[in-house]
Amino acid sequence: MPGKIDLRKLPPLNALKGFEATVRRASVREAAEELCLTHPAVSHQIQLLENDLGVPLFSREGRNIVPTPEGRLLYGHVRRALETLIDGSETVRRAHSGRPLRVQTYVTSSLRWLAPRIPQFVAAHPEIKLLLSTCAPDWEFDESLGDVGLVYCETPPGPEYHWVPLFDYTLFPVCSPALRARLPAQPKPKDLLELPLIVTYSETRNWDAWLESAGVQVVPEAPVVVDTLALALEMALDGSGVALVNGPFADADLKSGRLVIPVTHRVQCPGSWGLICRWDSRDNPRVATFMDWLVTTVTSAEG
Repeated sequence: MPGKIDLRKLPPLNALKGFEATVRRASVREAAEELCLTHPAVSHQIQLLENDLGVPLFSREGRNIVPTPEGRLLYGHVRRALETLIDGSETVRRAHSGRPLRVQTYVTSSLRWLAPRIPQFVAAHPEIKLLLSTCAPDWEFDESLGDVGLVYCETPPGPEYHWVPLFDYTLFPVCSPALRARLPAQPKPKDLLELPLIVTYSETRNWDAWLESAGVQVVPEAPVVVDTLALALEMALDGSGVALVNGPFADADLKSGRLVIPVTHRVQCPGSWGLICRWDSRDNPRVATFMDWLVTTVTSAEG
């Protein structure tokens, strides 16, 4: 029988999350944003940890916050401990077939592509309950949020993941027919500069890349910046500007004529949209069923 654990020696466990994120992001502010906490809350977590251990864990170098030698030493232990807890928890979650299959994606890919197709999956596989999650601090797949993900990867993920590319990350502009009517009969890429360009703040370089590849040297400052492509497309539908699409997320509106492609120039960017799961989950019946269904859905649409 294992010996008793002296829990009195444990540091404040909740503070470890703020400490780990602050070291990794090298910023209390960014750690707070990642954890959905306030700056003072994360600072308080770090102070609690320092008081408990009796040593400073960070120091200031100009405007930057850096871990002290003690902080660097602690970080390795904290990181390994958190990863071990996550691995154990995920193993239990994956083994529990009664809970919903968690699918992680983003707001745009969920609203404008995946969600409309989910009823077809539910009808075909009523035994599998789904939980769609669009809460992710970064673009990367987060196995704590999903058993399987529909995500964008600029390069194939590491060997611990099973990755199935679905479609390319191709940039092309869309706008309303009314806005298109303001352009010449045979518009060129530079003619779009006469219209409002809607920029998604997480993809600020996309318009630059599209215009530069079309030989347009002057890249204007965008009058409108939004936080998701979904919002950019809603504004485009309303005639408020030109949005730049990076996947099949405007296909339904293009087919109905609610949106049009004002200029046919396209840019193929590195990486692709695809399905991802942990390698050791690829043979899980529910994960395999969902991934196979989605691949078949994409293949059928292309055919």
